[in-house]
Parts: sequence; C-alpha cells; structure tokens
Amino acid sequence: MIATQAAPWAENVEQVVKSYGADLTKGLTDAQVTKLRAEHGTNELDKEEGTPLWKLVLQQFDDLLVKILLGAAMLSFVLAFFEGGEEEGLQAFVEPAVILLILVLNAVVGVWQEHNAENALDALKEMQQTTTRVLRNGELVPDVPATDLVPGDVVDVRVGDKVPADVRIIKLKTTTIKTDEGALTGESETVLKQLETVEKDVRIQGKLNMMFSGTTVSNGGALAVVTATGMRTEIGKIQANVTEAKADEEKTPLGQKARASAHHPRRTPPRSPCPIALP
Repeated sequence: MIATQAAPWAENVEQVVKSYGADLTKGLTDAQVTKLRAEHGTNELDKEEGTPLWKLVLQQFDDLLVKILLGAAMLSFVLAFFEGGEEEGLQAFVEPAVILLILVLNAVVGVWQEHNAENALDALKEMQQTTTRVLRNGELVPDVPATDLVPGDVVDVRVGDKVPADVRIIKLKTTTIKTDEGALTGESETVLKQLETVEKDVRIQGKLNMMFSGTTVSNGGALAVVTATGMRTEIGKIQANVTEAKADEEKTPLGQKARASAHHPRRTPPRSPCPIALP
C-alpha cells in the first residue's frame, strides 16, 4: 500500500518517488496496478446521466414559494371568472396573468442554469486524454488508456499531450517545459514548470512542479509521477463543486431570494425610551 503524500509539490523528487512507491527504471508491475486501482478506482470523473427537459421544468416548480404563487394565480383566475363584472372585462385577469408570467420566466431561467451546469460537466469530461505513455513492467508502453492510471505510475509527457492525471515532475527531458492551465486557472499565458519544491500552502498557480489533469503541454517534455487520479485531481474537485451547486435545494432564482430574505430578516430598530415630561 502506497502512503501517498498530501502535498507532493512540497517534497523533493526522492521523497515523492519513495512516498508513492514509484520505480523510475521499471515502473509499476501489473500486480501493483491491480491493487492500487482497487484502492483508488479508475482515473475518470464521475459520470452522471443528463436530466430530461421535462424533469428540469418540473423541478423549477418544486418549491414551496412557487407553489403558493401558482395557487394564488389559479385562485385569482377563478375569482376573476366568476366575480368579474362587465365593466372590468379582461382587466380582472391581468393580476393572475402577471403572476403566471413571472413563474414561467422564473422556470425558464432555472432550466437555463441547470442546462449550463450539465454542459460544464460534459466539458470537463471531454478534457481527459484517451491514451498516454506509461512505464510498466520495465517497458515504456505508448498507448495505455488514461483511465487505467494509478498513483505511483511513471508517465512520459511531451509537447501537444494532455496531462492524463495530476502529476509531480521528477525529470525534465528538455531544457524547459510549459503547460497551458487556462482551463483550471483562467490564465491566458503558459506556465513555466520546474523541479524545485514550493511552499505547502501555495495556491494552484504556484504549484510550479506539478502538472494537472486536462491541461496541455505546450512546450518541452518530462517524466512525472502520478499523484492523484479521478475525482481527487484538481479538475475532479471542480466537477464536484459544479455538481454540488447543481444539486442545491435552492433551484430557482425566486426561491433563492425568498430563502435569503428568510435568513436575513429586517430588524426592527429598538424603540427609544419614553421621554420624561419635565415640570
């Protein structure tokens, strides 16, 4: 069993290799890979079936406040139909019609937000590479599926490759190596990588000796040790946050505002003491 480090970027190459049980000359054996895959799972993001459109629409009305407004609109229509006089005419139906229009617009915005969240998850999954070069059983295998990677694998990444997992650089094969991390950090410029350690509490932009799953090698090449796979990668954490936001109980914008008002009620200012009448 490999005792993986919580912060491989803060450890030197020798410590990382030892901690992850990596072998820089032979790589992992098939038996080690099988054992580690049973422990860590496959190197892929969680899959989630898309929600049908009709279900998305129904979800927008599964809110107490929305149900109350919908009931009020129906009641207003009934009252307008039976009690509306000739003088009022269509004006009696204006109020319930406005309520229904607001609910419909609220549902449209909610469905649009849900659809965008699902598209974001699909985009993250497409960023994973299909095959990569891995040192296994003493040989460099050129076409190992990226989903088969496990922590401790030694991978060979070159210019044009998508990084198949979160990896710690252990050897530069060229003078320099750069990666495009715009998908993770939003940075437009490529990042120059290094072998030296960095601070343990540094942000993702400062982990210069790491390369992250889904990013692209824009220049150079290197050998690296896999330190995190699947949902434990940085891109996996992003998907987990997106999924959590998508599954939030406060589905509709209208419901969010109502709950925000309930959690932050207006405070009534304290009354000043009654003035004492002077003789």
